[in-house]
Amino acid sequence: MTITQLQYVLAVAEHRNFTLAAEKCFVTQPTLSMQIQKVEEELSILIFDRSKKPIQLTEIGQKIVNQAKNIVNEANRMQDIVEQQKGFIGGEFRLGIIPTVMPTLLPMFLNTFIKKYPKVKLIVEELNTEEIIIKLKNGHLDAAIAATPLMEEKIKEVVMYYEPFMVYVPTNHQHFQKDELEVDDLNLDEILLLQDGHCFRDGILNLCRNTNPNKHTHFQLESGSFETLIKLADEGLGITLLPYLHTLDLNEKDKLKLKHFKEPKPAREISLIYPKTELKIQIIDALRSTISGVIKGAIVFQNVEIISPVSKK
Repeated sequence: MTITQLQYVLAVAEHRNFTLAAEKCFVTQPTLSMQIQKVEEELSILIFDRSKKPIQLTEIGQKIVNQAKNIVNEANRMQDIVEQQKGFIGGEFRLGIIPTVMPTLLPMFLNTFIKKYPKVKLIVEELNTEEIIIKLKNGHLDAAIAATPLMEEKIKEVVMYYEPFMVYVPTNHQHFQKDELEVDDLNLDEILLLQDGHCFRDGILNLCRNTNPNKHTHFQLESGSFETLIKLADEGLGITLLPYLHTLDLNEKDKLKLKHFKEPKPAREISLIYPKTELKIQIIDALRSTISGVIKGAIVFQNVEIISPVSKK
């Protein structure tokens, strides 16, 4: 059997559909089906149960797929070894970034990175944490930038910086006159939140888990945009929490409404994450070095308490 045949097997295992798998592999469906049948005949087993919709892996098929992933990864590693030996940093590199980091961090490092490493074709996707984990495991991303710790067995996390939470308090709010806030000052029912699926939202919920909610709330609103939350806070509809880097772009008037937490400041941990197979590690290291170089002057807080980005439902 060949590496290409194993790649076809992995495509069908992922998409559970021969036609879709063939499209993703840029071959005709009969060609893909024939090659997979050859693998099954060579091994004298059935990898897929074609009687079910969608197609399912057989029990032995799941074991074959697990081994095929290892073989394909090791084949890719050989090319990596050659490129590292030559000192070559280039080729296609797929990077995922969570939505609450993308708008602030990407402009800080992207121009520097592409100028320093012009042979790298960087493909950036904005994805939530769950999507990133799935794509990393399926080999559709080479690395990602996300809030950690995630505690994923097959994913390595390299911490790049700690980003404190800031509180945006409108001028008519009872806490506006305070210089610093404590977590106990927060009332979860008046905090305007990002919509479900954002790890920053989960971090706030984890931070406020032990606060006393107000049972007389009149409405609940969730948005996918920090800008929307800020505008609603200014309308007197509550307060909101923002990641520190996002606050740097606020106008001077709005910056007056920002409140720090008392130390240790609640913060999120932002890491570069990638599969433990460490494919394309030379590009990963270049990316980490570039980001560390541009971020060290922006994040200067030391005494922080890391808030988990994982929902504790």
